[in-house]
Amino acid sequence: MNASDIIERRACVSGIGQSEIGRRLDADPLTLTLDGCLAAIEDAGLRVGDIDGLSTYPGAFGPSGFSGAGAVDVHDALRLELGWHDSGIETSGQLGSVIKACLAVGAGLARHVLCFRSVWEGSAQGSKGRAGIMPGGDGKKGVRASGFTEWTLPFSAPSAAVWIAMFAQRHFHEYGTTREQLAQIALNARKNAALNPNAIYSEPMSMDDYLSARLISTPFCLFDCDVPCDGATAFVISHVDAARDLRQPPVRVEAVGTALRGRPSWDQFDDLSTMANRDAGAHLWSRTDLKPSDVDCAQLYDGFSFITLSWLEALQLVPIGESGPFVEGGHRIARDGELPLNTHGGQLSAGRLHGYGFLHEAVVQLRGQGGARQIAKANPQVAIAAAGGGNTCGCMLLTRD
Repeated sequence: MNASDIIERRACVSGIGQSEIGRRLDADPLTLTLDGCLAAIEDAGLRVGDIDGLSTYPGAFGPSGFSGAGAVDVHDALRLELGWHDSGIETSGQLGSVIKACLAVGAGLARHVLCFRSVWEGSAQGSKGRAGIMPGGDGKKGVRASGFTEWTLPFSAPSAAVWIAMFAQRHFHEYGTTREQLAQIALNARKNAALNPNAIYSEPMSMDDYLSARLISTPFCLFDCDVPCDGATAFVISHVDAARDLRQPPVRVEAVGTALRGRPSWDQFDDLSTMANRDAGAHLWSRTDLKPSDVDCAQLYDGFSFITLSWLEALQLVPIGESGPFVEGGHRIARDGELPLNTHGGQLSAGRLHGYGFLHEAVVQLRGQGGARQIAKANPQVAIAAAGGGNTCGCMLLTRD
């Protein structure tokens, strides 16, 4: 494939922004969303009037806290004049909304696309925990199940914690992966979160703390599950020609991975030791001459800890079946290790910003703006951000300009 045919290479990340992030802020979700959006526009050195594209995941999504605002809300609140916009949940993971923005910019539909993702799940669930926002999760009668949920709600299994646990158990069975190895994803995240002032949880966590935590769905314990929170993350995706003179050095989009060649199913995938990221990861490397060995840091989705192990293999950063031994002891994935991983604390400790937080951190690291959590390698050049699990996954390969 000729470089000129890689349409996403015409796009770059020119601005990043986040709102206040907290466990339960009890703040207006739209206000949080706009705070993140305006921060990204300011970071890029643009004005609101420069924005001519808008993209979000998943769009307006009811009272559960899963979405803080939809595209229409932000479009109207900022009085944007758009050449292109997009919103929706059926896409290539949470980063699918950003990937589509790259394609829109590359196709000439817009010059500066504002992408945003906001959540307020921490406040929405209140004192009831996840059961307070899960359909049927609190045991109430009268919930009508349809599609996939016809087979999960009758068994009080509305949460992806149960579904992803199936993948983890199969990986354990096939390759001998252990809970002590899985623990390193959570322990590494907590160490990095201690250096992130915006992280939800930053107090030290030991292996004993991890192993003694209550089980949620075997093999997952409490610390294998991400932390619901409130907050917003936003990006400005610009055409590279329009970003040369902006405030921040542009971070180039080298390649994206969006493929899904297996069944779009949580429980009927052809190989339950992997998931849809298998196809997205292979797709990404088919669109670049760079190699997995070129990656300086990886920001890989950890809605549940096993998903990170799965992404390590799907992105060919480690051989199939060897993610457990690779992370064992935590040295290789530390900030000064051979593959620094989830340097902001991931969703396990920094908070469930649902995919967008990983791309934000990848840009921070490539800019050299990580502060105390900046990786040890000087002048990192290549980073991967990946989001999603189960039946919906997408990934992006980024380079310094």
